[in-house]
Amino acid sequence: MIDGWQWDETLFAGAAAYYSRGRLPYPPGLAATLADALQLDGAGRLLDLGCGPGTVALALAGLFGEVVGVDPDEGMLGEAARAAERAGVGTARKARWVRARAEELPHDLGKFDVVTFAQSFHWMDRERVAATVRGLLRPGGAVVHLADWKAEIRTEDGLPFPAEPRAAIEQLVRDHLGPVRRAGRGVLPNGTPGGESEIFARAGFHGPQRLIVPGGAVLERDEDDLVAGVFSMSYSAPHLFGDRREQFETELRELLRGASPEGRFAVRVPSAEAVVWRVGEE
Repeated sequence: MIDGWQWDETLFAGAAAYYSRGRLPYPPGLAATLADALQLDGAGRLLDLGCGPGTVALALAGLFGEVVGVDPDEGMLGEAARAAERAGVGTARKARWVRARAEELPHDLGKFDVVTFAQSFHWMDRERVAATVRGLLRPGGAVVHLADWKAEIRTEDGLPFPAEPRAAIEQLVRDHLGPVRRAGRGVLPNGTPGGESEIFARAGFHGPQRLIVPGGAVLERDEDDLVAGVFSMSYSAPHLFGDRREQFETELRELLRGASPEGRFAVRVPSAEAVVWRVGEE
């Protein structure tokens, strides 16, 4: 676990309703890239740990016969189930949502061909979860760790509308919540950890194979999208503001209107990095 921090159930309390609208999407080529790299034929099983509102599980559902999303937040799973229904009967029937922490998985989940962590692994007891996941994978199975591509240089040049005033928003959050990053009932003075490669290697996985999925498409965003983005983050989840939440939102909207009186913003979809670790053909 993160030194000096302990997970608790308030980590994303109140954030679920904002997540899908507020978070930027993965690049549209993600599913095709993984299908090619993992030779997926639509018949296997996917386990998405820390699935949130089902963003990745549902994006990849067409590549598997069954998808299981696991998350400890009841609100996130409710959003995932509704999103699956909107995606159609076929998707809803193949999707299953389980409320649990990755450290406390039910014993009846069965075996999987692929396990995904989409910007979620850092919240877990990573050594323990990596070892557990290895035991859940079928021979030849794979773990995929997904995140924005950190080496990408993202430019705001040529955008049709103002970019999100990220630095000003972060300062406003600090003005309300203090200078140290909040996370649930605790704080993260040093942020979240890296070093996933060493952890998966110690757990007996082979690799990694690094896949870059190009982004770059320009998205138009409005004021409500950006407000949702702020409230979707663990460090600025709604519950953290207590009875000052409405005041914070008022100030946030004033800031955004100052940055773009029209209420229109633009951003480029970030590229994604998918790091693949495999188990042997036993």
